[in-house]
Amino acid sequence: MARTVDPARAAARRAAITLAAARLFAERGFEGTTAADIARAAGLSPASVFYYFPDKRAVFRSLFERDLPVYQRLVRRCLAMADPHAAILTMVDELAAEALDPVAPGILVELLRQVGRDPELMRVVAENTEVLRTGLAALMRRGIDAGTVDPELDPDEAAAWIQTVIDAAFLNADPSADPARDPRPMLRRLVAGFLAVPTQRTGETP
Repeated sequence: MARTVDPARAAARRAAITLAAARLFAERGFEGTTAADIARAAGLSPASVFYYFPDKRAVFRSLFERDLPVYQRLVRRCLAMADPHAAILTMVDELAAEALDPVAPGILVELLRQVGRDPELMRVVAENTEVLRTGLAALMRRGIDAGTVDPELDPDEAAAWIQTVIDAAFLNADPSADPARDPRPMLRRLVAGFLAVPTQRTGETP
């Protein structure tokens, strides 16, 4: 008789493996983490890791595959907001909030090391990036049309720069996740200044 798979149980096991792996990859790096380490941290047998994932690289990719539906929901929610300028800042806030996770800086550093070694990982990251960039660019266009975003900005290029600034928050994050080092207020100021129409920056009246 074929074994019956419980989808909820399988999803929970995969999530447990991914969560445990994230901490280990951040602390020890991809090369310094074994499947046995991940299984032990997840409270599972070593065979369980390869039951739910074909190899260790697939486990690492899962850290970023889980982001796609989250980003898609964020973009849809922000596109539904009436104020595109506020929607852009909301996206910045929510994306930068991830930098407060103590494992985030280590994971980003390891991503930079591994992305060139795994074409499938590169595809996953590119898809995540494109979802966010497309959403930000659409909000930029709406903001320009509404007169709340500098019309001299190219929406696609500006969206890419906003993503770059958010990524920098991860690289400069305090590993202790000290609330006093929350990057979001500074990012909001930087992005708000970047978006401002010239008259808003100078205080001049049209």
